[in-house]
Amino acid sequence: MEFFTMIDWSVVIQIIIIDLLLGGDNAVVIALACRNLHPNQRRKGIIWGTAGAIILRVILVAFAVVMLQIPFLKLVGGALLLWIGYKLMVQEDESEHNLDAPDKLFAAIKTIIIADIVMSLDNVLAIAGAAGQVDNAAHQIGYVIFGLIVSVPIIVAGSKIVLFLIDRFPLIVTAGAGLLGWIAGGMMVTDPALIKQFGEGLESYATIAGIAGAVGVMAFGELMKRRAKNSKAA
Repeated sequence: MEFFTMIDWSVVIQIIIIDLLLGGDNAVVIALACRNLHPNQRRKGIIWGTAGAIILRVILVAFAVVMLQIPFLKLVGGALLLWIGYKLMVQEDESEHNLDAPDKLFAAIKTIIIADIVMSLDNVLAIAGAAGQVDNAAHQIGYVIFGLIVSVPIIVAGSKIVLFLIDRFPLIVTAGAGLLGWIAGGMMVTDPALIKQFGEGLESYATIAGIAGAVGVMAFGELMKRRAKNSKAA
C-alpha cells in the first residue's frame, strides 16, 4: 500500500490519457492487421502485438527528444505508414491470405509493432513531458511503464470492438487505411529536414498533406483491389 501512496497519480493519469488518445489509432491498426487471422488467433495477435508495441514505445520515450530531431526520420516513417495503410487495405487479395496460420500471426504482430512505432514518434514527446514532472529522473521511465501497462487492457478492448465492426462493415478497412494515410501525410511535412529546407511555414500544410495522404492511400488501394479482382475474373 505504501508503494501506491508514493506514486504521483496525476502524472500516471496524464500518461494514460495521452496513451489512450494514441490508442484510438492503435486499435484501428491492430484490428486491421488481425482481421484475416483465424478467430482463435485474433486474441494472440492483439495481445502480443500490443505488448511488443508497448515495450518499444517505452524505449522510444527514453530517446524521444533526440529521435524526433533526426533528419528524414519522419519522412521515412510517413512513407512507411503509407505503405502499411495500402498493404492492410489490399491484404485480402494478396498471397498473405494463403500463408500458414503461424506465419499470418507473426505477420500481423510485426505490422502492429511497426505501425505503432511510426505512429508514436510524435506522441512519445507528450508522454516524456508528462513523466518529466517527476523530480527523480530514475523514476520517470517507471511512471511511463506503469501508465502504459494500465492502458493496455483498454487498447485491447478497443481493438476487439473495431474487429467486431470490421466483420460487419468492411468499409471500415478502407477508412482505417485512410486514417494511416492522414497520419502519414501530417507527419511527413513536419520532418526537420523539410522544415529546414522550406521553412517553418511548411507545418501549416499538415492538414492538406494529411488529406492528400488519406485520399491517396484509399484511392490507390481501391484501384489495386479492382485490378486484382479483374485479373482473377479474366
